[in-house]
Amino acid sequence: MAARELKLGPGRTLLGGIDARRGGYRGFRVDRIRRLTDGATGERIEAGILDRLLARAEAQRRADALRIRRQTHARRRATRPSAAATQTM
Repeated sequence: MAARELKLGPGRTLLGGIDARRGGYRGFRVDRIRRLTDGATGERIEAGILDRLLARAEAQRRADALRIRRQTHARRRATRPSAAATQTM
């Protein structure tokens, strides 16, 4: 399965993603997962699975927030008139 999202709900946490064998989306209860293999590093995880997933989700959230801040800042700079253009008006 290729994990795509982590869903936190009351009383249960689900890891959702694409199941290649079934050819569609599936959700797995994290408390029932016995081991994972990190697709990026190949590391096999057998303990602290929920902690690892939560840490990774938080790191991704931070990276997304930083990317959005940078894009917003770049857009603001691009739409601001330059100093030379302001003086000629």
